[in-house]
Amino acid sequence: MPTAPQILPTQITEGTAPGLRYRLEGELVPVLHMALDGRMPVYFEHHVLLWKYPNMQLGLHPLKKGLKRRVMGGMPLLLLEAQSAGELAFSRDAPGHIAALHLQAGDGIVVREHQFLAATGGVQYDYSRIKGFANMMYGGGFFVDQFFAADQEGVVWVHGYGNVFEKHLDPGETIDIEPGGWLFRDHSVQMSQEVYGFKTGMLSGAGNLIFNRFTGPGRVGLQSAYYHPPGQETSSPAVQAGAGGLLGGLVGGLLDN
Repeated sequence: MPTAPQILPTQITEGTAPGLRYRLEGELVPVLHMALDGRMPVYFEHHVLLWKYPNMQLGLHPLKKGLKRRVMGGMPLLLLEAQSAGELAFSRDAPGHIAALHLQAGDGIVVREHQFLAATGGVQYDYSRIKGFANMMYGGGFFVDQFFAADQEGVVWVHGYGNVFEKHLDPGETIDIEPGGWLFRDHSVQMSQEVYGFKTGMLSGAGNLIFNRFTGPGRVGLQSAYYHPPGQETSSPAVQAGAGGLLGGLVGGLLDN
């Protein structure tokens, strides 16, 4: 019988990654604390830095692509790097759960937009627009962040709302996840949309239930809550991106074509 998704650790007192030691701590708004030895940089979105020691040197992390699509899609414009030995900490400034995703050489992972926290410098970063209108509307966003550990082990830290669970899928095994519920997936895991129609009676209307279907092999991450931006609460995650995100994503798509 298939196993249910398992919760990931909410506290890690002594974790290791290439060139650093880290801790995950905090009960409501979690914090990722790092101590770097200077051999490996760590990059991150500029607004998630919580604190650092004054001697920590920061610089820009180079992006392969220009800023056009990031501006249109509402993505952060800058990625920074911690480039020297020292200590610093990160937080998404929201209740939830930080998960440490260890990647072996050759592994890749896709992360939901706006939920990446930090990554070791040996992990390659890229981003892409989700193709297809249905995928954008029912996939939880317009862009995804992509990470690849080319020739050495690396770690990607992500912030999930609520708690983060992980499901390891066997080849051909599937799981349906509410569109706001998925957080990350291995490159080997395929995602598609499933629409379940139903009627409540002869004089009642029909409705649809939308799921993202993930097919293994590989792991997929779930979050038990979904962030609703203030003033953009709706009954369906399909429209929770809001008018600004929708316009930006569609314009970005037109510019890409």
